[in-house]
Amino acid sequence: MEDIKDFIKNEAKKNNINLSEKQIELFYLYMNNLIEWNEKINLTAIKEKKDIVIKHFIDSIVIKDEIVGNKMLDLGSGAGFPGIPIKIVNNDMDITLLDAVNKKVNFMNDTIEKLNLNNIIAIHSRAEDLAHDEKYREKYDIVVSRAVSNMTTLVEYMLPFLKKGGKCICLKGPDVDKELEESKNAIRILGGKIEKKIQYELNGNGRSIIVILKEKHTEQIYPRKQGKPIKEPLK
Repeated sequence: MEDIKDFIKNEAKKNNINLSEKQIELFYLYMNNLIEWNEKINLTAIKEKKDIVIKHFIDSIVIKDEIVGNKMLDLGSGAGFPGIPIKIVNNDMDITLLDAVNKKVNFMNDTIEKLNLNNIIAIHSRAEDLAHDEKYREKYDIVVSRAVSNMTTLVEYMLPFLKKGGKCICLKGPDVDKELEESKNAIRILGGKIEKKIQYELNGNGRSIIVILKEKHTEQIYPRKQGKPIKEPLK
């Protein structure tokens, strides 16, 4: 137990993040709950404790310095990444976790309860539907995603949730330049512009953070109906 807690602490410190004892304990509880649930339902292919720490927890919280404002949506949160780790390191955040798979939402809600986290909810819905609900549309300072979707598709889901002046943060692999170039016009159509690309290494693996600033309101027609953003990406 103490070995893995020390590992969490040390891996965070390697990435210039100092965790309190309480935060380390929350990550430990989260990891154990993920492992327990993963035996029943497929939440992640990553099963080794140290891999969970590096590839899920640390990979989530490396974006903490890019977080501005206090209201955040995690789109396609899956098993809670990066939203729950960000909540653990920044308890003041008001976070919405969104996923279209109900069993994953059930896991996230169970984790929120077991970790006794406040001002964080998990919602079972599709982005194409929820983004047209006035309760959620253009209400967030930050929208984050570790989703594997192509950037052109991903931004059509993300930008409608953002307030003007808010930012999208996309966690991607190292080879993102071609994808980023192809998404520029879609980002412009949706009211945003690429602010910066940050590249870094995590345990020897290349990673990228793409930050998109929302400059103007997104037209009401976006995101388009289910399947359209994937089958017919904006050009």
